[in-house]
Amino acid sequence: MNTLLVVLALTQNPADTARWERQAHNVTIVRDDWGIAHVYGKTDADAVFGMEYAQAEDDFNRIETNYLNSLGRLAEAEGERAVFQDLRQKLFVDPDSLRAQYARSPVWLRKLMDAFADGLNFFLYTHPDVKPRVITHFEPWMALSFTEGSIGGDIERIDLRDLAALYGDSAAAGPRTDDGGFEPDPSGSNGIAIAPRLAANHHALLWINPHTSFYFRSELQMVSEEGLNAYGAVTWGQFFIYQGFNARAGWMHTSSGVDNIDEFLETKAAWSRKITVPFKTGQRTFTVQYTKRGPIVRKEGDRLVSVSLMWQPINALTQSYSRTKTRNIAEFEKIMELHTNSSNNTVFADADGNIAYFHSNYIPRRDTSFDWTRPADASNPATAYKGVLAFDETPNVVNPSSGWVYNSNNWPWSAAGEGASPARARYPRYVETGSEETARGYHALRVLAGKSGWTMSSLRDAAFDSYLPAFERMLPPLLAAYDGAAADSLKNKLAEPIAALRAWDYRWGSESVPTSLAVYWGGFVARRLAGDARAAGMSFMQYVATSRARPTDLLNALADAVDTLSANFGTWKTPWGTINRFQRINPDIAPHFDDAQPSIPVAFTASAWGSLAAFGARPYPNTKKWYGTSGNSFVAVVEFGDSVRAKAVTAGGESGAPRSPHFNDQAERYASGNLRDVYFYRSQLVGHTEREYHPGDLGPR
Repeated sequence: MNTLLVVLALTQNPADTARWERQAHNVTIVRDDWGIAHVYGKTDADAVFGMEYAQAEDDFNRIETNYLNSLGRLAEAEGERAVFQDLRQKLFVDPDSLRAQYARSPVWLRKLMDAFADGLNFFLYTHPDVKPRVITHFEPWMALSFTEGSIGGDIERIDLRDLAALYGDSAAAGPRTDDGGFEPDPSGSNGIAIAPRLAANHHALLWINPHTSFYFRSELQMVSEEGLNAYGAVTWGQFFIYQGFNARAGWMHTSSGVDNIDEFLETKAAWSRKITVPFKTGQRTFTVQYTKRGPIVRKEGDRLVSVSLMWQPINALTQSYSRTKTRNIAEFEKIMELHTNSSNNTVFADADGNIAYFHSNYIPRRDTSFDWTRPADASNPATAYKGVLAFDETPNVVNPSSGWVYNSNNWPWSAAGEGASPARARYPRYVETGSEETARGYHALRVLAGKSGWTMSSLRDAAFDSYLPAFERMLPPLLAAYDGAAADSLKNKLAEPIAALRAWDYRWGSESVPTSLAVYWGGFVARRLAGDARAAGMSFMQYVATSRARPTDLLNALADAVDTLSANFGTWKTPWGTINRFQRINPDIAPHFDDAQPSIPVAFTASAWGSLAAFGARPYPNTKKWYGTSGNSFVAVVEFGDSVRAKAVTAGGESGAPRSPHFNDQAERYASGNLRDVYFYRSQLVGHTEREYHPGDLGPR
């Protein structure tokens, strides 16, 4: 042990440090030439210890922030403004309860949770220069607070303004933003699986394309001598591969439109408890009310409203980890019997040639005479849950006749194309809330239907296809509005922009002026009409496409687009790549952008317009250019044969440290969709290894 570790050891429990040191020697971390960690351990627990350590090396701040969120401790770091966010979490997450659940967890899972905490604590022990904001010591039970890697868990569906109005005051939760309901890049993802009979090499193919805020997950590999060998995207601080693959199977999660979180109208609470929420300069204590269905979270008129959602931490963590070791569809379906993958759909492929679309894995069985999108009357016994839907009662698709499955956060009724997808009439309304096909759904169907001879390259090309179906549907009403308008100054002003849009092929491109014009116009239209569209029960795309929008709204939105482009860039004839940029110049979770600093063009658009490759960008108060913060994050294509092959890219780079060569080394590849080889087998790392070490090695980094 070197001098630094001797000094550090004086502040630690000797039994802890000795255990950490022993486990560190069982772990080898290989950093490849992209800085990605390949973690090798004797046991699964060793691999967990090493992967947590490696993640902390890359971005400890994001790990701690995730646990500040999941434990309801964000206000301790960020002040009183986060109190109601913490209260919302603490309605469900109680440390004493989680400690008890940890104690009754199976031994194998406790070992993994122990390794999770030990790996992070060993990192802090060996890196005294890293100063946590709040959490200076991790405990094993904390892993049970964060069991599913989605960006935005079920608990976040509880409205903070309503919660604050019930237990405090609305102003304390912050202002309610109202942009008409338009979200330029809805959170979500694309997953595609191709059956061997449609593939050139007769191997199953899987496309993995989560849409999240950038840098929300790290990319790494976990390997042990106990059968673990998984690669993919890991949400910071968790100990399982969330989106990824092993040598025999792969899984891609997409956000689901299932209705599985319900509200109930209550006459009174059944019990209450006090919850204290500390913040930077003090604390607040709330008396929170509960019923057997869940906590009271708001009022509707004079009735209390409780919320019921899936909260089974042991089973959820078991399912999230165990699926990474499944080798075929039968094993994957067996794990699904835990029914705790609540907010996700899953696209699956395996080396045996199976492909599948699995709809949300937690759906309470309910009386279909009720509208479950509205609060149900808890006094009516018919509103009681009757278990959960079984596999055969859920709109899943396994090995369809079409030879492919996909999901892009749309409904399941087109998951395998016409004639091979689930029939909506067979299922309760609550299994899916979507009321129409989405823009990305139209796009996926267009690039998948009737195709064969698929390769990794052609699947990548399909996923980066430049077609924007939203505009193919929305522009004809605009053109009709222009053609029908009387001659005046507005019509004269819009003549040239209309001509550019009329001649456009509805495809994005860095040099495309019509892309710029259409995206700006679409944004102004959405902000004008999203509220009306929502009231009509449809998307703003459908609202415009079916000619419900007033012609003056469409024309005035185009005038706004022309004026804004001209004001910001000197002319409305500005190529899309001049506007739409990728920039990473600081490691903050809420990033800063600067038009004067280097950035690179991105040709693809937000997913709202139907772009499968998504880039959610916007201008900032100090910028005229648009900078992306969400959309494509980890992207991978996988081929399952006798051995597994994969290519991938991560937004920006693996490291969160600006001084690292891997902070932004993948930016150009990301922007162009130029995926790099994945080194899945140890032999592939030969010649591609930057550093090999044990956790705690204080050598050059």
